[in-house]
Amino acid sequence: MSKITFIGAGNMGGALLGAVAKLGMHDIYVVEKDANRCAAVCAANGAHAGTPADLSDSDVVFLGVKPQVLAETISGLSLGARPLYISMAAGVALDKLAALLPKGAAIVRIMPNLAVAYGEGMILYVPNANVTPEAEALFVSLLAEAGRLDRLDERLIDAASAVSGCGPAYVYMFIEALADGGVACGLPRDKALFYAEQTVLGAATTAMRAAKHPEQLKDEVCSPAGSTIEGVHALEEGGLRAACMDAVIAAYRRTKELGK
Repeated sequence: MSKITFIGAGNMGGALLGAVAKLGMHDIYVVEKDANRCAAVCAANGAHAGTPADLSDSDVVFLGVKPQVLAETISGLSLGARPLYISMAAGVALDKLAALLPKGAAIVRIMPNLAVAYGEGMILYVPNANVTPEAEALFVSLLAEAGRLDRLDERLIDAASAVSGCGPAYVYMFIEALADGGVACGLPRDKALFYAEQTVLGAATTAMRAAKHPEQLKDEVCSPAGSTIEGVHALEEGGLRAACMDAVIAAYRRTKELGK
């Protein structure tokens, strides 16, 4: 049984903690300045309220604090080189993390999204040179209940996180907009929202399993002179594609700023 310590248990840290707790194989401690949040997270996941002293003998330490306060948080802790450090701080590169952490520390930089709370997350990750194959295998096993993991070059992780990390917010806006359209056409709000949610889920599942380009799938739904192509035309007139691209680019630029 490994000892796992989470520094910070906010939305993302708490979601990852929950995924690790589902394994039922590890001793989990939480170092969180908000006592009420710490108590709630521990109670929900069978974890223990920890102190900075727990960091010294931990096998894995998750850094779940925001990039703006990461340096300040780390400077106030007595950290050793023994644990595997897993950082979810947006935009903070491995070399900067290495400068903040003890010399020789093994570090995995990750960018998850909140769907990890339901086992459907997208987790991007990149390890530094000090992460052994055994340590990487431990890391992968810890997040087995969180969703899909993909290792990639660090130069791509900010761009990728602008899609998978920020993307859920855009999808939620789209779901809400679909439901609003249904309500405008006379549907009850609860039914419109349910239909929109299931439709997006079904479309995403089809896109992943059908081995077809999204353009082809879209064309298969659009009958000549039918209702769907009229709706597609309205979306094109509204600039949906450009707006989505601009959102990803804006998120990418902001992520780069946060890492400076």
